[in-house]
Order: sequence, then structure tokens, then C-alpha cells
Amino acid sequence: MKLVLNKDLMDKMVDHAIESYPMECCGFVFGKEQPDGRILSEVHRAPNNQSGDQRRRFEIDPLDYLKAERYALENGITLLGIYHSHPDHPAVPSIHDLKQAVPFFSYLILAAKKGQVDNITSWQLLENEFEEEKITIENRIETLN
Repeated sequence: MKLVLNKDLMDKMVDHAIESYPMECCGFVFGKEQPDGRILSEVHRAPNNQSGDQRRRFEIDPLDYLKAERYALENGITLLGIYHSHPDHPAVPSIHDLKQAVPFFSYLILAAKKGQVDNITSWQLLENEFEEEKITIENRIETLN
């Protein structure tokens, strides 16, 4: 699967990861499903509601998921997944990420080290395993309309 986003969306996620460091950030990604992949059109921050150590975990409130689904329906787009950061850890899914994952969603992970993001990956759950999605970053995306 291919995931296409523009530099502005990438910058928004990177800024969120840097601002949240050394805690994990999280948010939603929206866009359109295309035959050859997914095209992201929006990212929205979500509060990390993890009650424990937010340096190693994130949790999104179920009401925030409902609000995101409603937003997608009202705006004719699809909630395609979530993004979150891994402070001082690689941009690969953790065991916790696997346990929390649902099929269909794209899971973008930003590796934040010393307050800078040095890698971004995306993953999708297929048959109890994550498969990496190829990320393409474009200057402009005009294929949404």
C-alpha cells in the first residue's frame, strides 16, 4: 500500500512530535482511499489521554474517535488512521502498538530523538502483523477533487 501526503501535513505531524517531546503525541489522519493507495488531506491533533507514562504510551479517548469519524462523514473524507511519536525509539511498531491496532487504519510513527524527528514510517495491520506502507511526500496534492 502507498500513502501519499504533502510536506505541509508532514510538517504538522513533525511539529506536534517536537512540541510533545519527550512525551508521545498522537492524532488522526484523513483523506481518500484510491485504487493505488491512500492520499492524506488532513491531520488533526488529539490529546494523549494515557494515564501512565506518556513517554512510552499514548491513548486516544473513544469520544475523540467518534468526533473524528463524525468530522470525516460531515466533510466527505475518510478517517484513514492515526499518527503518533516514539520518543527516543525507532519508528517501528511496538508490541503495545500491535495489541491496540485495528485493520484498515494506517499507523504513522514518527521517531523523535532529542526533540527532532529523524524518521517517519507508516504501517497497516494485516492478519495480525504489521506491513509497512510506502510513504510518498509531494509538494502539492491535486488528486483529491
